[in-house]
Amino acid sequence: MATPTPGGEKKFKPFPKKQVQYFEKRLLEERRRVLKELGHYDETFGNTPQGADGDLSAYSFHMADQGTDAMEREKAFLFASKEGRFLWHVDQALRRLYRTPEEFGKCHNCGGEVGFDRLDALPHARYCIDCKQREEDGKK
Repeated sequence: MATPTPGGEKKFKPFPKKQVQYFEKRLLEERRRVLKELGHYDETFGNTPQGADGDLSAYSFHMADQGTDAMEREKAFLFASKEGRFLWHVDQALRRLYRTPEEFGKCHNCGGEVGFDRLDALPHARYCIDCKQREEDGKK
């Protein structure tokens, strides 16, 4: 899609409508999956520590049980937080797709093409692989 111009910079060519629809479907599937996963975490957070193990007393029988329960709640919170951030990225990609479908897949840094294979693997990607690599290396 992106073709080098005589000056060396990449030129962006929009995806055909069929491919844009494919990415929309992929993003919506990812969104459904994340929401389902977040629903499982919601159930975990909704359980009280006493009711989670079937014990109705306010005190655990052993301090190690309290530590294990706290660790499991913390781990569930961290996973839910990660999924929440992923959902935000997917929602942003859907906004870009709906607002300007002709520019979906355009690198936000260099204006070149993100690439079908990269978007197929990571449908919410905003940068081409070269720009993303430079960002991760700390270069502009």
